[in-house]
This record gives sequence, C-alpha cells and structure tokens, in this order.
Amino acid sequence: MSRTRILDGGMSRELLRLGAELKQPEWSALALINSPDIVREVHKEFIAAGSEVITTNSYALVPFHIGEDRFQKEGAALICLAGRLAREAADSTTDRKVLVAGSLPPIFGSYEPQNFQPERVQGYLEVLVENLAPFVDIWLGETLSLIAEGEAIRQAVAGSGKSFWISFTLADDEADIESSEPKLRSGESVEDAASWAASSGAEAFLFNCSKPEVMREAVETAAETFRKMDAQIEIGVYANAFEGEQGASAANEGLHDTRDDLNDDAYSRFACSWAEAGATIIGGCCGIGAAHIHRLGKTLSR
Repeated sequence: MSRTRILDGGMSRELLRLGAELKQPEWSALALINSPDIVREVHKEFIAAGSEVITTNSYALVPFHIGEDRFQKEGAALICLAGRLAREAADSTTDRKVLVAGSLPPIFGSYEPQNFQPERVQGYLEVLVENLAPFVDIWLGETLSLIAEGEAIRQAVAGSGKSFWISFTLADDEADIESSEPKLRSGESVEDAASWAASSGAEAFLFNCSKPEVMREAVETAAETFRKMDAQIEIGVYANAFEGEQGASAANEGLHDTRDDLNDDAYSRFACSWAEAGATIIGGCCGIGAAHIHRLGKTLSR
C-alpha cells in the first residue's frame, strides 16, 4: 500500500464547535466576515490532527451563498482573506510542510448540475483564482456534479502555474449505494469522469461530499480506468457524514443532520477500505472533524 496523504475535514461544523455563528445562506462565509480568527484556528486544529493539506475556506464565497451584490463588492477581499488565513496556519507549522489547497466550488450551487452556466462560469472563477493564487500551492475543484464543471476549473487555472486536483460528488441515495456502477450527481459515469481526468492534466482525481458507502466502488472504477489508459493520477476520497438524502434541497437552504454511527473509529475503517482500493489522498468533508482526521491518520500510518 502506498503512503497516504492526509487532508483536512469539514470546515463548517468545526467553526460552530469553536463558537462561530453560521446561518444560511452565507454559511461558512459568515465566519470570514465575523470571526476570521476562528477560521484560522480550525485550520490549525486540522494541522495538529495530522492534516498535510488544508483547504481554504472559500467554498461559500460565490453568489449562490453570499449573493451577487456582495460578491461584486466584497468577494475579492473575502477570497483573499480565506487564502491568507490558510497560508498563515500552514506556515506557522514548524515540524513539517503543510500544503494549502485553494477551494474552487461549483459556482452555481452544490448538487445543482442543471444550473451550470458555461457562458458565465469563468467570470466568477477568475475572481476566485486571482485572489487565492498568492496563497495556495494547489487548486482543488471540489464537490463538482458534472464533468463540464471540472473542465471549467481546468480552464480557469490553466495559466496559473500550479497543479490542480478535481473532486466530484457522487450520487448516493439508497439505490446508488446498492448499484455496482458509481455515477456523478449529474448521472454521468465515474468511468467517463475518470477518462476525462486522465486527459485533463489533473494531478489527482477525488470523490467528496458523498456518503462513505459509495466511495470504494468509485475508487475501484477510477483505478481500473487509469490502469487501462496508463494514466498516472492519484485517487482521493473525503466523504461526508450527512444523514438521509442530500439532493432534496438547495445547499444554501438548510442544514443537513449528521449521522450518529459515523464516529472516528467507523470513519477510519472506511478510510482503510479506500486505501486498499487504491486511494492515496484521504480526508473528510462535511461533518468530519479534527478527531476523525487524527484517528484515520493514525490508523492509515499503521
């Protein structure tokens, strides 16, 4: 088994745990506005838990969450702040090198592939890329629901001189968990997404913000696709802890409950399964906190 790089976990629940006020639709962006020191502290806690890559708190800095007017007036400054806080936390670590991944979210909403607007997407991505660029080591297009969103990220970062990772969210209703053919929330197959990734120049191909139960099949499918294409791309996973069906409402309309059964021990067992299937980058998404990351890092190191 190859050595596994450890990502961080979900930002929002850790912000709440440390006392930040979060509400929809701004959600984690509200912490940048009202309590940036807590954002920095969350980054530091994940690093202390063993994270080797931390992700900027820029996921909600899009009009879908903060509104078009605020994005135009304050978006650049908030994005810059998100990058700076992550960089400060990473650079304050003296015992090892910690990388900063610049989060590039789905511009028109999580789990909303039908809302993708190719004619408008680059204008928003340009603001994110320009203002995160001074602070990040790699780009992370994450929670993408369709291949076209991944292609938009590729185009947006093409001239940056930095490597990029692409992470898709998977369909994970009960029928999808039972299916042997993993697919994106758009309905596109993981095989097709992996084939696209193999020709995109991406350094890593990941799956995130889906239930842990659907991840191993996706990792196996991606690994087999890359093997057939002789493509040298790392595979990664960072699942969420959401309870119930996730695509029933827009991501900025409410707060998903989290599962009682997905403690740090249970999550680390999933992580071992993903590593056995070929994943070499593993962390957590929504509801997966610093305790989960500490446990999975210790477990995988053995």
